[in-house]
Amino acid sequence: MKPAILVARAVFPEVLERLSQHFDVESNQDDVLYTPDQLVARLQGKAGVMSTSSSRFDAELLARLPDLKIVANMAVGYDNIDVAACTAHGVMASNTPDVLNETTADFGWALLMATARRITESEHWLRAGKWQKWRYDYFLGADLHGSTLGIIGMGRIGQAIARRSMGFDMRVIYHNRSRLGEQQEAHANNARYVGKEELLRTADHVVLVLPYSAESRHTIGAAELDMMKPGATLVNLARGGIVDDVALIAALKAKKIAAAGLDVFENEPKFHPDFLGLDNVVLTPHIASASTPTRKAMTNRAADNLIAALDSKQRPPNLLNPEAFR
Repeated sequence: MKPAILVARAVFPEVLERLSQHFDVESNQDDVLYTPDQLVARLQGKAGVMSTSSSRFDAELLARLPDLKIVANMAVGYDNIDVAACTAHGVMASNTPDVLNETTADFGWALLMATARRITESEHWLRAGKWQKWRYDYFLGADLHGSTLGIIGMGRIGQAIARRSMGFDMRVIYHNRSRLGEQQEAHANNARYVGKEELLRTADHVVLVLPYSAESRHTIGAAELDMMKPGATLVNLARGGIVDDVALIAALKAKKIAAAGLDVFENEPKFHPDFLGLDNVVLTPHIASASTPTRKAMTNRAADNLIAALDSKQRPPNLLNPEAFR
C-alpha cells in the first residue's frame, strides 16, 4: 500500500498528479484553512503532510499525530513548525530554500522602488480623479541611485538584493548574526558589515530579510524607528513580527520615517487596520515569491522532501532536523 499524505493547501494540479504516483493523497484544492482540530482529524493515519505557514505544528498538535513521519513546509521560513518538538516526536521537518531567492529579491526591489518613489500613493490619487495639473512638488520621493542601502539579514536573499544594488550605484551596509566572508561581501556590491544601530542611523533605505525567531521578534520597534533618518524608508520582506506594527504605524503617522513597504504583517492574513489609513505605506499580501516558476519550484521541492522521506526512504534534501531521520 502507498503511504497516505495530506496536502493541506491548494497546489498546482500537476504536483498532485506527481504525488499520487507515490502516495495515497488527500488534497485540499478548496483551500480550506483548517483549524488545529480539523488538521488533526485530517492527519489521522497520514505519514506526511505538505504544509504552509497557515498550519502550525507544535508539541501539543504533534502529540495527537502518532502516524506522522514528516512535515514538508512549502516555504523557506518555518516559524510555524516547532522543530525541536518534531524531533522529540520523531517527525522530520523540511522546507524549500534556494528556489525562491532570486524571485524574492526581484520583488524586494519592486517594493523598495514603489515605497521610495510613492508609486501606489500616486496611483490611488490619479485613479481618484485628482490629477488636474502638474506641480513641481507632487509626490516628491527619495532617490535610490547613489544612496545607502542597509540590509538586516544577509542570507541568500539579502545577498541577492545587495547584488541588484550595483546597477543603482548604491553603497551597501548590512547587519547579520555573523559577518560574511570577504568574497561574499565583494560579490554583494562590496557590502560593509556594521552594527545594527549604525545601520539604522546611516541607511537611506532599510530592507529586512532575516528569519523570524523569538530573538528576532520586534527587531524593529519604536526605539529603532527613532534612530532612522526622517527621509528613510523601511521594507519588510521577512516575516510578520520582525517589525512591531503598532510602533511602525505611530512612526509613519508622525513622519518619523518617510515611508514603509510591507509584504508581511503581524497576525497575517489579518493585519492592523490603521495601515489602511496611511498614504505613506505600500501594502502587499505576502507575495514576494509569487511568480509561476518559483511557486511551482517550491511546491515540487516540498514534494521532493515527501518522496525522499516516505517512498525512497532516503534523507529528505532539505531536512531541518537530521536527528529525526532514521
